[in-house]
Amino acid sequence: MSDILYHVYQYPGLKETDIEEIIRHHKKRTVRKGDHILKQGQISKSYWILEAGLIRSFVIDTDGNEITTEFYTAGEVVIEVASVFKQEPTQETFQALTDCELWEINFEDFQAAFVGIPAFAEWGRMWMTFALTLQKDRMLNMITQSAQHRYSLLLEQKPMIIQQAPLKYIASYLGVTDTSLSRIRKDILKTP
Repeated sequence: MSDILYHVYQYPGLKETDIEEIIRHHKKRTVRKGDHILKQGQISKSYWILEAGLIRSFVIDTDGNEITTEFYTAGEVVIEVASVFKQEPTQETFQALTDCELWEINFEDFQAAFVGIPAFAEWGRMWMTFALTLQKDRMLNMITQSAQHRYSLLLEQKPMIIQQAPLKYIASYLGVTDTSLSRIRKDILKTP
């Protein structure tokens, strides 16, 4: 099995045998660049751990434009939380921006492990708290920080996105136009 899975599921209360039981429920999946793992209107029956590659999620705005809502890189949990846990159709689409290697766990297997391994429930609460904190930080940054600051933060935290994602996806994620992003990139390159 993958070291990525052991890393993702590291939690003080989980014993080695617990982690192995959780990992046993995962299935390896390869996704080609451009393919979707979940489309708007579908109900998600799984979540994934990204081992290699880059995935983005996006929505369609009222003008028909794709707006990138998130980028996922190696070692991250790729999930549409509301769709998985409430079993409702998603508003987002998840697309591979590169060829990707993922580990998929379906909702039924997740639920069985979640109920059968008490420390897994604690891991889930910890992960959800972490994910919620990241979303809150992103929301606040979109309101309180300049586009240049948001770009610099993305460059610092996830440089592979800057290297691998098309600029139009990065621009929509940052809430700017393609032209503004080009100007921001030039300004950052000029800064000593």
